[in-house]
Amino acid sequence: MAKLHVLGSGGPRPIATRFGSSHIVDVGGRKIMFDCGPASTYKMSKMDLHPLDIDYLFFTHHHFDHDVDYPCFMLTRWDESIGKENPLSVFGPNHTESITERLVGEEGAFAYDLNARRNHPLSQSMFELRGGTLPRPQINVKAHDVGPGTVFTGNDFEITAAPAEHVEPFLDSLAYRLDTLDGSIVFTGDTEPCEKVVELAYGADALVSMCGNFEAVYDARPDDIGQTGTLGAAEMAAEAGVKELFLVHVGPDLSALENRERGIAEVKTVFDGEVTLTDELQTYDWQKHDHSRDAPVTDPEAHPHIHRH
Repeated sequence: MAKLHVLGSGGPRPIATRFGSSHIVDVGGRKIMFDCGPASTYKMSKMDLHPLDIDYLFFTHHHFDHDVDYPCFMLTRWDESIGKENPLSVFGPNHTESITERLVGEEGAFAYDLNARRNHPLSQSMFELRGGTLPRPQINVKAHDVGPGTVFTGNDFEITAAPAEHVEPFLDSLAYRLDTLDGSIVFTGDTEPCEKVVELAYGADALVSMCGNFEAVYDARPDDIGQTGTLGAAEMAAEAGVKELFLVHVGPDLSALENRERGIAEVKTVFDGEVTLTDELQTYDWQKHDHSRDAPVTDPEAHPHIHRH
């Protein structure tokens, strides 16, 4: 059974139980990372995961609560390596390449650190003790700016992206679909409910959707566009015909103990599949389902929250 490791299931406001977004899918023996928000590298260690487990990282967009731990993740992965690992392949919307270059390029923010760790005898000794052979290689990160469409095709998985609707035109945002022999899972990233994301998710097994608050909160603040609430997440899941819905990027109101059951109940008024309001540092199972007997996708006109904005 495939697994979803939730490192971060909050937003940009830190609270004691959640902060930022980051997720790892463990499927078919491969671990694939989506977003790298605050303290993701440290949170991995608390879940018995390691940056060297990850060869592929996909960014939905470049708000800090989704990418601020990227330098820590890259540097830890390199510093723990012995020089024989696969390069880290990173994909994301505009600025993914330039951010990477500004961090770990020849004149990047951490070039001084990389230079010291490659050349000082202390760091060279530690590298050899781990099994490395001098000279110590440069950090190997291959970053790619990508857009909607097929983003990556490997031997055992494929990633497809669709445009999300969040804070355009200031930042581009993408939703991603991961297809494997063991099932399909979709990450909405930060978005308001939109048909492009529904189309991407159609027939998938699981949807990992932003769900910032109760729908009534957003309805009362019509200028708060670019976000998804309880009914918006439910509508997208129902229209796409997924079987499991995982709620992430959950705000402090919805995640409060006294409100969780009411939030899930609100989702279930529209979506009749399995609903999980996720918590950080937790692992959730998801599985491949038989969609052959599913009814056709519901008429979008029946889902006003898809078109709420």
